[in-house]
Amino acid sequence: MLQRRLQEWLQLTPVLRCRPLEQRLGGSIEIHAKMEFLQQTGTFKPRGALSTILDLDPQQLKAGVTAVSAGNHAIATAFAARAVGTTAKVVMIMNASPVRIEACRQYGAEVLLADDVHAAFELAEEIREKEGRYFVHPFEGPNVALGTGTVGLEICEQVGEFDVIVIPIGGGGLCAGISSAVKQIYPACTVIGVEPEGADSMHRSFESGKPEAIEKVTTIADSLGAPFAAPYSFELCRQNVDELVMVNDDEIKESMGMLFRDLKIAVEPACAASTAALCGPLNGRLAGKKVVLLLCGSNIDWNTFEKQAHLGKQSR
Repeated sequence: MLQRRLQEWLQLTPVLRCRPLEQRLGGSIEIHAKMEFLQQTGTFKPRGALSTILDLDPQQLKAGVTAVSAGNHAIATAFAARAVGTTAKVVMIMNASPVRIEACRQYGAEVLLADDVHAAFELAEEIREKEGRYFVHPFEGPNVALGTGTVGLEICEQVGEFDVIVIPIGGGGLCAGISSAVKQIYPACTVIGVEPEGADSMHRSFESGKPEAIEKVTTIADSLGAPFAAPYSFELCRQNVDELVMVNDDEIKESMGMLFRDLKIAVEPACAASTAALCGPLNGRLAGKKVVLLLCGSNIDWNTFEKQAHLGKQSR
């Protein structure tokens, strides 16, 4: 079973009852947060990366792997490659956090920089063709969904039955895996996906009925800045996600500050998206419900956090 296999390298991240958030929302809602930002490398991403790399044959492992990322998936691929005993050459965006770039290098990866996410995918494809490295996709494919599905399985085991789960969406790999696992165990559970306004590829895909791309990513939640949706993760999300909502950067910044003040955690913008949805477009709609928030990542340096999070006093 994949969950047991991954335990050799990964943490069983805790679930926290979020009473301060419950009080902010009037006390008529029960909120549990899956603290996946405490995972190895600071995000959920090693689950999909390890699931993918563990499935490679010895010849492919010898050739190594490559990946594209604004940071978190690159770090996770570097971590997984070292854990399994292969090498990684990853492509990151030019404006990626220096902290994330250094984390990749500390795990032994060679890092190349590209001007934007579209150029990054082109460079990774060139590496794959020339060097024979396996492309570890950041959000697409059965192995990614199997890996992220272990998050959903853990939540069901840790929380028991619940009414609603709120999951951030970038490319959709996290939501695809979690929603598939949760719906098999608790079919009546409502799955809500959250996208930032400046990276709404899944919204566009749901509207058209097929995977869609966006021209440009314009959000501080760079970890959710996938340039397109892809067939496998899109279909799983379409089958299992009951609703999509969007949050803007100001709502994300407010939630980053609120999580810091109330729960004493400093997380990246993508991680705060589920809280932003709960306090924004979903506020007042989930009274009487038992809700799980997916908190997905914490790869942010303090200077950036201080600039992005609204840390001033917020009215209750």
